[in-house]
Amino acid sequence: MAMLWKFMRVAKYSKTALSPKVKVRGIPTHSRRSSSKSVPSDFPAGTPYSNTVELLGKSYPQDDYSNVTEKILSKVGKNLHNRKHHPLWLIKEQVKEHFYKHYLGRRGTPLFSVYDGLSPVVTVQQNFDSLLIPQNHASRRKEDNYYLNRDHMLRAHTSAHQWDLIRSGLDAFLAVGDVYRRDTIDNTHYPVFHQMEGVRLFSCHELFSSIKDGEGLQLFEQGHRTAHKQECHTMEAVRLVEFNLKQVLTKLMTHIFGDGLQVRWVDCYFPFTHPSFEMEINFQGEWMEVLGCGVMEQQLVNSAGAQDKIGWAFGLGLERLAMILYDIPDIRLFWSEDERFLKQFVGPHIWQKIKFQPLSRYPPLINDISFWLPSETYSQNDFYDLVRTIGGDLIEKVVLLDEFAHPKTKKVSHCYRIIYRHPERTLTQDEVQHIHRAIEESAVRELGVEGRF
Repeated sequence: MAMLWKFMRVAKYSKTALSPKVKVRGIPTHSRRSSSKSVPSDFPAGTPYSNTVELLGKSYPQDDYSNVTEKILSKVGKNLHNRKHHPLWLIKEQVKEHFYKHYLGRRGTPLFSVYDGLSPVVTVQQNFDSLLIPQNHASRRKEDNYYLNRDHMLRAHTSAHQWDLIRSGLDAFLAVGDVYRRDTIDNTHYPVFHQMEGVRLFSCHELFSSIKDGEGLQLFEQGHRTAHKQECHTMEAVRLVEFNLKQVLTKLMTHIFGDGLQVRWVDCYFPFTHPSFEMEINFQGEWMEVLGCGVMEQQLVNSAGAQDKIGWAFGLGLERLAMILYDIPDIRLFWSEDERFLKQFVGPHIWQKIKFQPLSRYPPLINDISFWLPSETYSQNDFYDLVRTIGGDLIEKVVLLDEFAHPKTKKVSHCYRIIYRHPERTLTQDEVQHIHRAIEESAVRELGVEGRF
């Protein structure tokens, strides 16, 4: 399902642009495996603004909304979730097998169909409008998304495919793919990660057939919207859909993490599901949020041509599940080409118990950077994106250490600590200093800050 809207931050878009006529040869969307060539960890700053970008065989004109960087485009088409024996592939296959085994149609065939090769390039209409996300919603801002232009973007969630798949006549499906968001930098956040979307629609007969004396129950009414239901749904229908959803997801998490798993539900808000919940699991004594879900907005279902049905939707992050299940400490490792990492996940079957064995823990190198902010238009997400673009996967974490307002000039200064660490080798101070200087110079040139270096 989509992002946790209530935690969205407001930012200003990065000016780091593409070189002219950048061509990125992505893998066709039907491909089951991806190219595994390594990508350089640092890109030159200050590349000129481009007119066109060619991606996955199509050409997209650039405009004032374009903010996707070369570093991000280099990830498109990798499809880690389809790479056999990769930990994300293992999680995907486990979830898929669970749904295939436990949810069957009337003829004994799997009820849920799976789509794991859909293009990550979507229209703004698919990513937002089809999901009833308001025009002024903070989640639309280019400060938090990667736009090719005003009309096309890299999907921010697999929910971007909900409307199209329902419109095609599907009542139950899983959609898996890479998603793209501008975010903070630490060991659990990365601008590219992978989601699985689940959707199930019910007709009146399907929902009430197992209920005693359920013949007189209805899906819809002309009532009032409350915290517990939409205005068009009967309370009986919503309760049954909600019960089915929570039961399905509790069984899934128990199947992945084992019996005795503690689960709790937290009320939340997503624009295209109501009521909405987050699932948290207790793993090794710590409560962790693993997915978001809810009863689908009937307006969305109706507009996709399923007016006589009611349904639920959920979205889970594959990296989050894999990090918990396999005890993987750093999200950057999913992009590693080091055989010491990849071979740990090669086994005779997808359910093999695996505990990640850390590679040699190479020492971090720490450098700070301070500068005066240009105006209210500055945002931390701009700086994070710039650091990612230049430092790539050498950047382990970026922390805002200090924020200072000058008492006379009222100018605001930020001091950030950048932690550099290569997951596969020891970094030298010389190469880190080279990258750090490039970040300083780019911050002045592209963000308009005044350096205090």
